[in-house]
Amino acid sequence: MKTDLSLKVGTTSGTLLSIVPNIFSEDILKTVILAVVGASVSFAVSLLLKWLTKSKK
Repeated sequence: MKTDLSLKVGTTSGTLLSIVPNIFSEDILKTVILAVVGASVSFAVSLLLKWLTKSKK
């Protein structure tokens, strides 16, 4: 069965347009803040562990 390009575009567009109204700006901002905090904590812990293992040698 040959899939038509307009069918793919229509399905993708319809999916995106049904998702977009359900995403609020507060959720996006909260996600960005949590990602920054998580990355910062991960970086700090990796530096701490690297320092701890280096000082034992």
